[in-house]
Amino acid sequence: MKVLLHVCCAPCSVMVVEALRQAGHEVTFFWYNPNIHPTTEYVSRRDQLRTYAKELGIDVIEVDHYGLSAFVSQAIQDLDNRCLQCYEDRLLRTALTAKANQFDCFQSTLFISPYQRHDDLKLIAEMVAEKVGIAFHYQDFRPLFREGQTRAREMAFYMQKYCGCIFSEAERYRKKWGNHQEKS
Repeated sequence: MKVLLHVCCAPCSVMVVEALRQAGHEVTFFWYNPNIHPTTEYVSRRDQLRTYAKELGIDVIEVDHYGLSAFVSQAIQDLDNRCLQCYEDRLLRTALTAKANQFDCFQSTLFISPYQRHDDLKLIAEMVAEKVGIAFHYQDFRPLFREGQTRAREMAFYMQKYCGCIFSEAERYRKKWGNHQEKS
C-alpha cells in the first residue's frame, strides 16, 4: 500500500516508518504542523525531518505553514479540547492530501506517542477517513516508542522537549518548576 504518513517530528517517525516498510508499505512523509511553536522549534523539527527523509530516500510532501495566529485563535476557544482540534486539523489535511495524490491510505506518527490521547486520536482519524473517503491504516505503534527515541538519540536527532504547541510547552515548564505559575 502507498501510505501518506503525517509526521510530527523525525524522532517519532523512526520506528513508524521502519514498521510500515517492514510490512511492505511504500511510505511518503507529510509535514503539516501549524501547532508547533515557537518558530525556532517549528524550523528545527521540519529541518530534521527533511534531513532524515533524504537519508532514507523518502519523499516529503510539505504544507510548510507556521500557523501561530490561526492555531492560538482556535485553541484558546476551548483549551481543554485543543488537542482534539489539533488532531482533527492535521489528520484532515493529511487525508485530503492522501486522496488528492492517490495514496491508498494515511497514518500519523502521533500513534507512537504514549503522551497523546490515543483513543481520541484513533476515533478522529476514523471519522476523517470516512468524511474524506480514504482509508486510515490503523496501527498502535506505542510499544515501539522507547526504542524509537533511543535510536533517534543515537542518530543525534534534534529531540524536542514537548508536544509542540505553546500550551504544551507551558505545561512542561509548569510541571518542572511547580504549579505556582498560571495555568494555561
